[in-house]
Amino acid sequence: MTIQQLLKTAPVTTLLLASFIGLFIMQILTGVDANNPSTEALLKWGANALPFTMGDDPWRLVSSAFLHIGLMHLLFNGFAMYFFGQIAEPMFGSAKFLALFLLAAIGGNLLNSYVTWQSILDGTGQPGLSAGASGGIMGIGAALLIAALFKISVNGMVLNLKSLIFIMGINLVYGFAVPGIDNAGHIGGAITGLIIALAFAIGYRQRLAVAIQNAAIQQQRTFNAYQTNYSYSAHDTPLYNSHYSGQYNDQHDNQSHYDATPLDQSPHIDANSTEQDTAVANNETNASDINANNSAESVTANNSPLNNGTVHNSIEPEALKKPYIIWQLLPWLAMLLIGIGFVWWWQDIHQQLLQVLKAIE
Repeated sequence: MTIQQLLKTAPVTTLLLASFIGLFIMQILTGVDANNPSTEALLKWGANALPFTMGDDPWRLVSSAFLHIGLMHLLFNGFAMYFFGQIAEPMFGSAKFLALFLLAAIGGNLLNSYVTWQSILDGTGQPGLSAGASGGIMGIGAALLIAALFKISVNGMVLNLKSLIFIMGINLVYGFAVPGIDNAGHIGGAITGLIIALAFAIGYRQRLAVAIQNAAIQQQRTFNAYQTNYSYSAHDTPLYNSHYSGQYNDQHDNQSHYDATPLDQSPHIDANSTEQDTAVANNETNASDINANNSAESVTANNSPLNNGTVHNSIEPEALKKPYIIWQLLPWLAMLLIGIGFVWWWQDIHQQLLQVLKAIE
């Protein structure tokens, strides 16, 4: 997929990739080592670090998602974002996709800070820093898992659940096997993505059910619109009873007569009709020979009165349904609640940190 196609299909994904690369280039231009940046440089450019993030710099929960520790880290996360983003963004919508990425990144950084803080309180850990978009990307991957589980399609394509499980499993195993990987950030981002995607999938299923019901109702309406009742009074002759007689002479002077009656337009064939139309010959039909008395009273549409005084009433289909607004807002409500929970979580760790610092002083 070219850059133009990616920008048209997944604009937020394109902008995120551009921001990752742009920020990395800016670091290099200011003298930061491309492969092994220093701790001071990472702190300067917005890395997540417990004393700062849980203190006076909560903005690091977001900024660290755009910062990468070395070129290989950038390439790995950039490829993952490209792979997941071009599928997830058209599926969830650009706005929801961006909110999903940011909340998953924040959730991963918060879990990382919480685990680090608990290890410090237990005396088994020490402050550290983390950076990278992997928390947000794991959230997107987890959301795609839910989409595959609920068989949500994008452009008619249903995701392969086994392949997604395999990719997510590799990332988690790699994080535990290789030192220095932010496992808490990966897990926190994935859990956040799962919760948001569940809300999206539930709302999607409810809206799909309503759409299927409306399709059935519309089909019934179309059927009723084309349905026609044919009737005639007991004293009337059959309607639309036309007979076509033709003669032709072949080289053996044989003669044949053909009588034709349109299908499903007359309830029976008049036995005397052949004799009435013998004047018509040489493959020509004289329209004036059709009895005018057997015409206009023929076809009566649904719900219209017949000449004999009867009325045919068809069953009216029910009105089209509209999905409840709650199903459209459910993903946003879930993200709002998650955001409120994150604020409370940060406040809790922040207050604990202030109490410990105050006790030390």
